[in-house]
Parts: sequence; C-alpha cells; structure tokens
Amino acid sequence: MVPDVDLPVRAALPELLTTLRGSGTAVLVAPPGSGKTTLVPLALADQVKGRVIVAEPRRIAARAAASRMAQLTGTRAGGLIGYTVRGDSRTSGDTRVEVVTTGVLVQRLHRDPELAGVAAIVLDECHERHLDTDLALAFTLDCRTHLRPDLLLLATSATAEAERLAAVMGPQTAIVSAAGITHPVDVVWAPPTGPVDAPYGLRVDPRLLDHVAAVVRRALVESPGDILAFLPGAAEISGVANRLGRLREVDVVSLHGRQDASVQDEALRPGLRRRVVLATAVAESSLTVPGVRIVVDAGLARVPRTDHGRGLGALVTVRASRAAATQRAGRAGREAPGRVYRCWSEHDHARLPAQADPEIAGADLTGFVLHLACWGQTDAAGLALLDPLPAAAAQVARETLTAIGALDEAGRVTARGRDLADVGAHPRLARALLDGAEHVGSTVAAEVVALLSADVRTSTDDLPAALRRLRGKAEPSATAAWRTEARQLAAGITSHPPAGTMSADLAAALLIGLAFPERIGRVRTAGGRVYLMTGGTAAELAPDTALGGVEWLAIADADRQPGNAAARIRLAAPIDVETAKLAADTLYADRGEVTWTSGDVLARHRTRLGAIVLTDRPLTKPDPQEVAAALSEGLRRNGLKLLRWTPEATGVRERLAFLHHTLGEPWPAVDDAALLADLGWLGPALVTARHRADLARIDVSAALRRLLPWAQAAQFDEYAPDRIEVPSGSRIRVDYTDPTAPFLAVKVQEMFGSAEAPTLAGGRVPLVLHLLSPAGRPAAVTADLASFWHNGYVSVRSELRGRYPNHPWPDNPLKAKPSGRTKPRK
Repeated sequence: MVPDVDLPVRAALPELLTTLRGSGTAVLVAPPGSGKTTLVPLALADQVKGRVIVAEPRRIAARAAASRMAQLTGTRAGGLIGYTVRGDSRTSGDTRVEVVTTGVLVQRLHRDPELAGVAAIVLDECHERHLDTDLALAFTLDCRTHLRPDLLLLATSATAEAERLAAVMGPQTAIVSAAGITHPVDVVWAPPTGPVDAPYGLRVDPRLLDHVAAVVRRALVESPGDILAFLPGAAEISGVANRLGRLREVDVVSLHGRQDASVQDEALRPGLRRRVVLATAVAESSLTVPGVRIVVDAGLARVPRTDHGRGLGALVTVRASRAAATQRAGRAGREAPGRVYRCWSEHDHARLPAQADPEIAGADLTGFVLHLACWGQTDAAGLALLDPLPAAAAQVARETLTAIGALDEAGRVTARGRDLADVGAHPRLARALLDGAEHVGSTVAAEVVALLSADVRTSTDDLPAALRRLRGKAEPSATAAWRTEARQLAAGITSHPPAGTMSADLAAALLIGLAFPERIGRVRTAGGRVYLMTGGTAAELAPDTALGGVEWLAIADADRQPGNAAARIRLAAPIDVETAKLAADTLYADRGEVTWTSGDVLARHRTRLGAIVLTDRPLTKPDPQEVAAALSEGLRRNGLKLLRWTPEATGVRERLAFLHHTLGEPWPAVDDAALLADLGWLGPALVTARHRADLARIDVSAALRRLLPWAQAAQFDEYAPDRIEVPSGSRIRVDYTDPTAPFLAVKVQEMFGSAEAPTLAGGRVPLVLHLLSPAGRPAAVTADLASFWHNGYVSVRSELRGRYPNHPWPDNPLKAKPSGRTKPRK
C-alpha cells in the first residue's frame, strides 16, 4: 500500500516497523511535511492483518489525511482508506486505514474496549495536548495492558516531547526520529511601529489587525507564492479579510474549525490564482495548504480557560509559544524555500513561553472526568496520563456530574451518566438535550444545543434571534455547520418525545437553564444591565445589547475577564420566573433563614433560586439551634469581643492558658482559635440567646470552667490559684498575663521568715517573685528565695534602708517577722 513518493519519513520506516514488531509501542518524532501522517499508516497496514486507526485532534485534519492517503493509493475515501468524524463517516468492509478524531476514538473505546478487528493505533500530533488526545493515549495504553497486548500503538509528534511520551508508554518504548524537508525559511521580524495593546480576553487590538493586513500586502509585493496568515479566531480572520478588501488577481480564503466541511476542503485545494489563506491554529499541523511560500504570523493563540470558583469558562487570547511559532513558520518551507513574517520583534520572541500549556491545566474537566468515570477510573489513579488531574478542577467537575446525576455519591458513573457520555457533547449540554427534549421535543432541543456548542458562534447576544436567523438561513456560513450538529444531536435522542407547546423563545431559554442552572439571572435594578446569577456571580450585558430591559435571562455564554467585577454576557435568552424554577429546580428553596447579617441575628422566611431571593418576610419563630448557629458565625466573624470579659473571666482564661502551656492536655487551650473552633463551652446560654446583646449576658467565667474535665476542675484553684497567701498573711493576686511566666508582686518585708517561694501547677513550677520596695517599686526578681536571702538581699537592704529608714531591714530576714504594713512606725 505504500506509494512510491519521496517523503523523508520513508527512510525511517524500516526502523519504525522493526521497533513496533519488537515492543508493540513507539514514539515517532518527525517535523511537518515529513509524511508521518500519510505514509506511516499505509506502511503499518502492509504489516498487520487488522485495521489501522489514525487519530487526529481535529475533524479537518482527519478528513484531509484520509483524502491524501486515498489520493496516494489511487482510491476514493470510504474504500481502502476511510474516515469517521462527528456527523460524517465514510468507511466500508474494505477499509484498512480509518482516520478518526481523538474524540471518536475515545467513544469507540468506551463501546468496545478490546477494539475488535483493530491491529494498530496511530495517535497523531500528541504534542498538541488536547484533552481527547490525553484520554485516547491513556485508554489505549490501558487496553494494551489488560486486554490487547498485541495491539500496536504509535504516538507521533512534530516536536521533541518524545521523552515524556515514551516514559508514559512504558520502559520498552523506543523513540524513532525522521528528518523533515529541509527547505530554508527566512525569518522577517515585522513588529508594529506604533503602540498595540496586549490581547485581553477575547479582545484583540484592532491596530494589530491593521498591522497584519499591512504585512500581508507587504509580503505580496516582496515574496512570491501563496500566503498563509495565522490569526487567533474567526472574528479576527473576518476583520483582516475586510481590511484587505479586494486584491488584484489574489483570492482571500478563510480556514477555521467553524466552517462547513466543503468550505474547508476547498481551502486545501490549489487555487486558480494566487491566494491569501487566513487561518486559525487548525493549519499549524497535519494539514498541507498547497502553494504556500509565505507565512504571516500574528503571534496569537486562543485557548480555553475556566474560572472554577464561579463556574465560568472562556476562550482567551494569549501569546503563541515559541514551539507554535516554529510550527507555523515551517508551513512556508513544506514545498520550497519560503519566508515567515513575524508580527513581533526578535527581542519579544525570546520572552515567549517555550511550549503552550496542555489543556488539562486550565480547561473545564467535566467531560474529561465523565469519560474517566465511564472507564472506571474517576480519579485516574490507574491511568497513564501525561499530567495529573488538577485537584480543584477535578473536584468541581465531580460535583457538577453528581448534580446532574451522572455520578453517584461514591463517584461511580450511573446509567444516566453513560447516556450523557454517549451524546458526545459536553455533559451539561447532553443533560439539556435529553431532559429538555421531554419538554420541547427532540428537534427544538437539538437545534438549541447545537447553537450552544463551541462550533457555532453568532453575531448577536440574543440567542432566540440568532436561532431564527439560522433557521431562516440568514447566516449561510454558520447554518450548514449548525444543521449538521443539530442532526447529529437529534439522532442521539432515543425516546423521540413529541414537540412541546412552549414558545420557541422560551424553549431556548429552558434549554439554556437546564445546561447552566447557575447562570439564570435577574436584573439588579429595573432597566439596568447588571444581573445577579443564581450561582452568586454578577453578569453584565454589553452597552449595545439586544436584550435591554429584560428582567430575567438564561445566560448561555459569559466570561469574566481579569480585573472586572462582573462577567460579560455573550449570549442569553429571556426567561420567565416559572420556567427558571423548572430549569433550576434543584436550586429552588422555600425556607426560613437565620443568618448573621450586619452585626446581629437576622431571621427571615425566603423563597430563593440559588442566590436570587424571590420573596422575603420576617421569621417570627426561628429555630433556636439555627439562631445559635448564626450567633456562632457572628462570634467567628467578629471575635470573642462580642462576649463580656469581666476581670474574673479574663483571670480564669489566663490561668487556664498557663496550665495548658505548662501541663498540656487535658488542660484545655483557650486561645481565640481554640475557643472559636468549638463554641459548645458557652453551654445552654448560647442556645437560649436570641440577639447579639444576649451574648454580653453570658457568664464567661463559669463557661470557661466548663471546659475542664472533672478531675482538672477539682485541681484548678490549687494548681493555678487566683491569689496566694504570703507569710505576712496578705492574699495577693498572681499575674498570669504571660502564660509562660506568671509572677507574684510582693513587698520584701512580707516575705520575711520564708525560705521557699510559692509554687504552681502542683509544685512543678516555682512562682517568680517580683520583690517590691515599701513604696511598691521593683527591687528584685527571683524564683529562688533562699538564694536571694543569702546573696541578693544584702545589696537590696543596703540600697533601700537609706530610702526607707523607718521600715524594718533585719540582718537575718529568715528569722524576722513578716510585715504587711505600708506605713513606717512612729
């Protein structure tokens, strides 16, 4: 089957096939244009008896690869060479090589984990690190390990991420390299001459699009051949095309993932005249755009990012990586020497990231985790993933899947979860499709969900209006892709429910609400543009919105850009409150709420839809336990200062802190964190309290004593006495302010006759004495009273006797009578 074509990968085929026969796995590193996507599968088909499946990350690449291999073998697609992508399949019993998308391969592995009749799998472009590619690799390796050790697995990559791939695939996996076509590509650094803002969210500075159009015109004059210009999205392609206008004897062609297959295929055929092909990243790898000698690179890429805390996903525009820039530049040298115009400086190039982040690092993982659950590995612990699951994103995904019934409480996939996975759409959209069809019929449900899918975008934020335009074929470029997706989705609804009686606009809103119940919003102020969504996030309509004055919205698409308080609504539909409650029934609540609000207990009876309060009235008889919980929350927010700390209560707390520091458990910790962690020590007084003012009536001293076990309660006053009787007969308060060093401030004369300092903690800790003069001023500090009488007393006596001559200063204080008098004898 291998045609006689001179492509660089041909020289590596003997080594590659020998390696696969020996170990069953291999990694092929080959640059674009080497023939790895076309010659390698054909060579494998000559060596094995079963079918060879080639998995590509994009539909356009899968169709193009199948078309090229069919051309090389002199056959038609659907015969010896076939393909299967979502909504389109051309295969037969004669098919030996089938090109599929990685998503199709994942679904096929779920249905038939043994891959009966398949002899080899080729995973192409693994370096792009799409979620489906990571899944396909992990599932196929698991299949080889447990079910099909004879299955050959080849991972190909146009970049040198080979060592990581080989390590994941197993210790016997060898790396085979193939040279590429060595046509030189000159680099022209063409940065804008004026200021251009960095990309922000989906926004690209129009001045950059002006500059890209100018560079295209410059390249048409300076260099021969067709031009391939890389832009981040369809909107930017349209913008540059409009700026170029009609070029003399040059056709301007677009190429992106949202186009109909026939339009994409036309862009991949040679033109009758010179062409400028404006493309997204779909043209970076796997595809050959014929006639291209020049690449104009805007230097941007669009990647998925998810705000897991708010449940908002978005495509954001970022600077392309150096690896992507190299891939793009290589397109100019696939057929002959070429030139790349980079719309940035050589200095900026050195600061670009070396590689793009894998999708698993920032994308929504709901569908990914559902696939893992269907495979029996919800936590992916037993699978060979190139990167571990991000814990926070995976947890959010599991919570979402549990909420829609796809996972049970133990994290196992349910029968409903398998039904959702079979739809082949995002689990949220699959839920809307299956549940919504019961209310509005399968046709309407499929049409709305097709519009919500990532492959169809609209020119308005009014979804019902966009749907009417698509149904009326007012947007031909989007209509074909939308109709294909709608047919595919409708085919997945097996129940065939009849059409409902709900209006078309309200049906669209219901479908949105079923998919995104946390994005149903009510306007905050009448006539305003800011909405509070049920999930608690604010969202704002654009100033030029078509949805102004609508009270309730079901929001299909919203993203929050860094620095913005509210998300920007991109696509929504008006909805009424009853339909909102139907769509978000799990968020509806009718109950009393007792909360700590504005510094006190607030008891209200509310009906709410998530964060949106529908009705609100006073709650006259709140549950005492809920009041106690609200007061506890108030204490945790505002601190223990809400209690009344009498000197006695403060003293008990300081004594307990000393004992905990000195003796440890079971003497309780009484720092703020410990007391606030469990407020049960406040006892029944907390349960009977109704308002903040009641907290100040609690006997904190008695409450603190309740922290003590029975044995320790009996020892408390002995081990940490509030006052100690000194030899003079005075009862003096011990200072426990510092739990590590309590002390007793006592006049020197009151300790006469005593050789030992008092002790604390059952005799374990000598009490530090701050000895004072008759006037109460510090004279000495000691914990060893006997040593002080023998050594330190002499100097103290000498100093103080002159100041206080009428007070007793005996030569032998151990035999002197203690005195608590504060005035001298007359």
